[in-house]
Amino acid sequence: MGIADLFKKKASGNVAKDRLKLVLVSDRANCSPEIMEQMKNDIIKVISKYVEIDEEKLDIEITQTDSEENNGKVPALIANIPIKDLKSPRK
Repeated sequence: MGIADLFKKKASGNVAKDRLKLVLVSDRANCSPEIMEQMKNDIIKVISKYVEIDEEKLDIEITQTDSEENNGKVPALIANIPIKDLKSPRK
């Protein structure tokens, strides 16, 4: 992520769409939107240590998946994180 990326503004439609996704995901996971946002930020922070990612196209969601152990559905975290470039190893 370059310095110019910090000052880019998202279109209001995209911001509204992201907020709606966050509300829907948090509802599925039975946790608050604030916790979902913090989880997303933490994931971005950790992954960004190793690779440069495209945050504009990043998609993290919680869905329901079948569970053999629980004989029903359980929440599953699904992340689509486009990688722009690998970072050089730290020494």
